[in-house]
Amino acid sequence: MFELRLLCPEARVEPLSEALDALDALSVSVEDADALTEHERPLFGEPGMPAPQQGWQRSRVSALFASREAADEAAALLPLQEFFADCTLIGVAPVAEQDWVRLTQAQFAPVQITPEFWIVPTWHEAPAQARLALRLDPGMAFGTGTHPTTRMCLRWIAAHAAHVGAHRVLDYGCGSGILAMGAARFGAREIDAVDIDEAAVEATRANARANDLQLNAGTPELAQGAYGTVLANILATPLKVLAPLLCAHVADGGWLVLAGILERQADEMRQAYAPWLALEVADQEDGWILMSARR
Repeated sequence: MFELRLLCPEARVEPLSEALDALDALSVSVEDADALTEHERPLFGEPGMPAPQQGWQRSRVSALFASREAADEAAALLPLQEFFADCTLIGVAPVAEQDWVRLTQAQFAPVQITPEFWIVPTWHEAPAQARLALRLDPGMAFGTGTHPTTRMCLRWIAAHAAHVGAHRVLDYGCGSGILAMGAARFGAREIDAVDIDEAAVEATRANARANDLQLNAGTPELAQGAYGTVLANILATPLKVLAPLLCAHVADGGWLVLAGILERQADEMRQAYAPWLALEVADQEDGWILMSARR
């Protein structure tokens, strides 16, 4: 394959990407040209909501082509278009042959949750200090311990191990099942993990078997009654919709733990849950927060 690289302002990202697609690019990716510098600017968005921007103020656009001829043709045609104003052609280069499996695996090292609790891919040895570990590989479902929201939830579980181990646990929107499995590692014996995505349910069951952990996984109707701990690591918009349902599952003396929330969304989450529980920020990392409340 051959990669065509360009630099363009935010306003040109969409027409340039559409043109590359029309020129039979196999893929088009957009990155912040100022990444890893003091000018780097994060963009946050949520599924189902309009994108905050199409790109960055200075966007690096990369397109993959099946042949050198196709990449060179695109490089020749694009500068002739009106929308190419203020864009820069960086060049065309061959993509080196790689062992993509090994390269992908190299991106996922063991993740520390606490000094003694780690998430470990199956191709790695557990660190010597890992008294507790979960074996989990990147897969179809969200949640491998690399995202701040997942790490914060697992830290909360570790910090409240005595409570988690003594009560029923509900992981709502379980993804890979990592939070449910974290609760099991810290002693929970009755755990329901639910998701609307059948692939997530199957991933949760498979991951639990691989870790020799017992839990119940299924679609949301599996969740019945009150739980001592209710965990939901989703996103702010669905969490607001789910407020009455999630709160109804929290037992007296129980905890509600929510993640997938940006720092700027704290007040709207408090308001959404105010009729039932008083949410407070319990943790924060990289612009994300974890909110919790006790009944």
